Amino acid sequence: MTANRATLLTCLLLLTASFAFGQPTRPAASSNSQKQLDLVMQQVGEAFSKEPTAVGLSIGIVKDGQTYFYNFGTTEKGTGKVPTQHTIYEIGSVSKTFASLLLAQAVLEKRVSLTDDIRKYLPGDYPNLAYAGKPIKLVHLANTTSALPDNVPDRSAILQQAPPDSVPFLILRAARAYTRQDFYTDLHAVKLDTVPGLIPRHSNTGAQLLAYILESVYQAPFEQLVEKYIAQPLQMRSTLQAKAGNSLLAVGHNEKGNRMPYHFIESLEPSGGLRYSAADMAKYLAYQLAKSNKAVALTHQTTWGSVDEEAIGLNWSVRKTPDSKRQLLHTGGTFGFASYCSFYPELGFGLVLLVNESAPQTQGRLWALADQIQEGVYGVPPALQAFRKSLAATEYKQALEVFKAAKQKHPELHLSEEFVNEWGYTLARQGNIGHAIELFKLNVRLHPGSWNTYDSLAESYEMQGNTALAISNYRQSLALNPKNTGAVEHLKKLGASK
Repeated sequence: MTANRATLLTCLLLLTASFAFGQPTRPAASSNSQKQLDLVMQQVGEAFSKEPTAVGLSIGIVKDGQTYFYNFGTTEKGTGKVPTQHTIYEIGSVSKTFASLLLAQAVLEKRVSLTDDIRKYLPGDYPNLAYAGKPIKLVHLANTTSALPDNVPDRSAILQQAPPDSVPFLILRAARAYTRQDFYTDLHAVKLDTVPGLIPRHSNTGAQLLAYILESVYQAPFEQLVEKYIAQPLQMRSTLQAKAGNSLLAVGHNEKGNRMPYHFIESLEPSGGLRYSAADMAKYLAYQLAKSNKAVALTHQTTWGSVDEEAIGLNWSVRKTPDSKRQLLHTGGTFGFASYCSFYPELGFGLVLLVNESAPQTQGRLWALADQIQEGVYGVPPALQAFRKSLAATEYKQALEVFKAAKQKHPELHLSEEFVNEWGYTLARQGNIGHAIELFKLNVRLHPGSWNTYDSLAESYEMQGNTALAISNYRQSLALNPKNTGAVEHLKKLGASK
């Protein structure tokens, strides 16, 4: 499946380069390092922009204390208006990292504890917000292990009957009429299906509940908390100003190129409705990399899992790169926008990718683009070079044995589940389905406890037309994660039961 208070460094040098589909402009004076960066960004940006669904792309890079910007395409399909570093996009679920930073601040101010039972902060009794005597804790809301449903109320059955193009408008119309009291009423009806803290699952409900709790603790609206503790200290443009009619606001599009509605609904902001530019998000990234703020540092600490396999801080996914360096990341998507935000503490490097398109393959393309940029700037690690070379020489066969041999020579070699998964999907998109299957098989061997590895392998077999193996692996994925509704739908399509 393809698939969270100190002043900002004042010495950041803002160097801007804008590209309009291969028409670069850059500062007259440029070091060799920047020239290399400019060349990489022009190549990967232009390639990304040639995809049929592409509209606009803004990239912010933070490297060695300096910031660079690159822009491609248009702010609205059919126009010639090129985005800039000040063009505003919806950042989707990257908004969740803002909520978790506010939670970390509340912890440091001793207003709350990460291990608090969330019911301590809720109006009324909620005996249902526990499973087998284990309650949902505040930390679970910020590391996606709350066991709460993705959305309340669940409108999926109704929306499945609606024309696809109307679904965003129906969801937003319902959200506008949905009050906080409605949310708490529906929360009483929630039934947990597992122990909180056990399994990570995307939950907009958890993000929204965390925001309501923070509002109660601070006695202030979520937007004001973001402004006070994050936007104003970092001199980020106020998300409150990024409303309809703002000339800097890009227009979002779906895979058909149709204009999509904005998330101008306060209740949606903590889970995915904040709006910022590449310039704003670069400041946010620099803040994360500086690690001078204790609240920031707290959000980076692992609260679930192991960095060798899969780990989560406070809404940041934490993983190792192929040469065993740390990477923290979060992605986001709305009806018309998609985003990717990541940083590497040991490298002093971070990047944000913002696009005003939302197609089925957009997130995968952003992951691939981010990997291309990182490799273009720092080169392919020797360990990964050796593995790729040996893998190609064997036509991707015996991938596990090839991996073991490469790791003996390069002990730092590390293949995270997400890295291999996206590598496999990149090959599949290029038409190399056989090689993709071998990579997905390797991922299953390296990460046998992950439902997602089996789901991806099943999907690749389905692409190949191998129905029997597709069904077998979808079933294994469901055994590991009964909530994998995607597998259920694929099994139905293949004429098979669970």
